[in-house]
Amino acid sequence: MSWTEERVELLKKLWAEGKSASQIAKELGGVTRNAVIGKVHRLGLSNRSPAAGAAAAPAPETPPRKAKPAARKTAKAAEAEKPAKPAETPASAPAPAAAQPARKVVPAGQPLPPQPSANDVSPEALASVREVEKRARKLSLMELTERTCKWPIGDPATEEFWFCGLPSQPGKPYCEAHVSVAYQPMSSRRDRRR
Repeated sequence: MSWTEERVELLKKLWAEGKSASQIAKELGGVTRNAVIGKVHRLGLSNRSPAAGAAAAPAPETPPRKAKPAARKTAKAAEAEKPAKPAETPASAPAPAAAQPARKVVPAGQPLPPQPSANDVSPEALASVREVEKRARKLSLMELTERTCKWPIGDPATEEFWFCGLPSQPGKPYCEAHVSVAYQPMSSRRDRRR
């Protein structure tokens, strides 16, 4: 299905009349509700005026909804800005974070990149990963292919972020060293925790 000028005009007309995306999809035919929503946003039609059929009742509820997430964001931002406690790492466990440069604070709501835990990965595997990361090809997301290792290295919130890029193992998204960290038998993880 392609968006011809006639279909786009009909979409605009139906949207202005206050019809739902599902109703518009049924009337257009051969298009899904999600396709209608996407086209509406690309055309910049997402805001409807009250005269176009939008209910006036939800408008008073909007300010309290916006205020609550803002308060949560502030609390999350304050939590993210707290320095990490050095006592969190057991004295007997190797400290892989000590070898890495200090991270910038990631804004609230953004996940940190996956990092292997010292409790879950053998010291030999961690050493192997560190050696591999020294000779990594440092590819960007757009440079990855089916045959390159897609293991993320660094913090995505900084300029020092890339993907390994070494040849991946057949049927796996990672190179041999990163496969040894990513895919571990459940029994060996349980044994190490004891």
